[in-house]
Amino acid sequence: MSKPAERLAELDHAHLWHPFTPMRRWRSSRPLIIDRAEGFELIDTEGRRYIDGVSSLWCNVHGHRVPQIDQAICRQLAKVAHTTLLGLGSPPSIELAARLLSLAPGRLNKVFFSDAGSTAVEVALKMAIGYWHHRGMPEKTRFIGLKAAYHGDTTGAMSVGYSEPFHAPFGSMLFPVDFAPAPDPCHGPEAALGPVARGLWPSEDPDRCTAGRSASLAALERLLKRDGARTAAIVIEPLVQAAAGMICQPPGFARAVGELAERYQALLIVDEVATGFGRTGTLFASHQEHLEPDIMCLAKGLSGGYLPLAATLVTDRIEEVFAGSADQPRVFYHGHTYTGNALGCAAALASLDLFWSSNLLEHVKASARLIRDRLNGLRACHHVLDIRQRGLMVGIELCRDRTSRQRLDPSHRRTGEAVCAAMRTQGLILRPLGDVVVLMPPPAMGHDLIERMLGIVIRTIKGWQWD
Repeated sequence: MSKPAERLAELDHAHLWHPFTPMRRWRSSRPLIIDRAEGFELIDTEGRRYIDGVSSLWCNVHGHRVPQIDQAICRQLAKVAHTTLLGLGSPPSIELAARLLSLAPGRLNKVFFSDAGSTAVEVALKMAIGYWHHRGMPEKTRFIGLKAAYHGDTTGAMSVGYSEPFHAPFGSMLFPVDFAPAPDPCHGPEAALGPVARGLWPSEDPDRCTAGRSASLAALERLLKRDGARTAAIVIEPLVQAAAGMICQPPGFARAVGELAERYQALLIVDEVATGFGRTGTLFASHQEHLEPDIMCLAKGLSGGYLPLAATLVTDRIEEVFAGSADQPRVFYHGHTYTGNALGCAAALASLDLFWSSNLLEHVKASARLIRDRLNGLRACHHVLDIRQRGLMVGIELCRDRTSRQRLDPSHRRTGEAVCAAMRTQGLILRPLGDVVVLMPPPAMGHDLIERMLGIVIRTIKGWQWD
């Protein structure tokens, strides 16, 4: 390790607290420090290159150092980097709001900017509560979510997306939320249907998918029948529960949730922080389900993965109750210092331009087919329990034995982590969710690099010493 790299490692170990990282283990080994990037590869302080297989935590879209986005940021920087939206306007935020709404599903027609997925969700929750309050129905204060959901780590986001491993110490901070079971053919009650249909993964088995969809919707409707009069909104990640291990919903499930929300007078909040901007094959996952949400949360890929930027999109009927009347105006008492940051909005506008100029969504569909076809090479591996995929969102769940459905012993070895560490030595950065190896390449990644990534993944899993 070079002297500058050694100095950085020492300072990191001395002063930095990394998110979602076991710090004692982190400080016991040499850290990987990314110094720069080129295209879809990250380059460390020693000059070694790594494929960015998780899109720099699911946010990068077009790669790194993209000339069109770099230039858009520089042009805006020559004007102003940031001004507040509290009582002032800003050209990039105005243009971006209009562009997003022209692309969004349903009747969404207003945009509230913030800076991260968690804050986009917090805004949505406050909008839902405030909407019913101003409508004269202050009793509608409860939320319904799906089990194993994850919506972020601020207090409201934790409450509606409670994850035991992530949030157990913080239970005293959370407000009560009702949860319906997620349709999960690999782990839910439908997994007890018997052997998986020959040649299929559990998530492909039509009987399991149908059973899971029916059971989840029935449980959700029971909650609504019991507490619909008190329910402000249902909160879901459409198509894929990403942080739960890439749990994929059966076709039509999210649409049916929207129909239940409308029937029982609850708002529908869709969290597209992870699924938005091409990850599932369409610009937004909601498009595939013909969903018309009342509120939609966006972040991560919104700026192309360049800068912290989030947006909460909402229908006119919700915004109007906060506006009040001419003689009794109202205010939505919520805001962030960097709301609608000019540099972030400029990056987002350039990113959206690239979707159309490069025909990116068609490229994503071809990439998804390539990934699906190549991962068929793992069907004979008895240590792969399931492969779940929606577009470029992929989870490969490892197990001790697929036939007996014997899970890996977490106390024996952190297998997912160890497998991904072995891939890193071959020039690929992936980050697992427990024993689920997650693939989330940037939507614009070329097929040659995807082939390289998949080759490393398949070779490492097939060659792993499981005993």
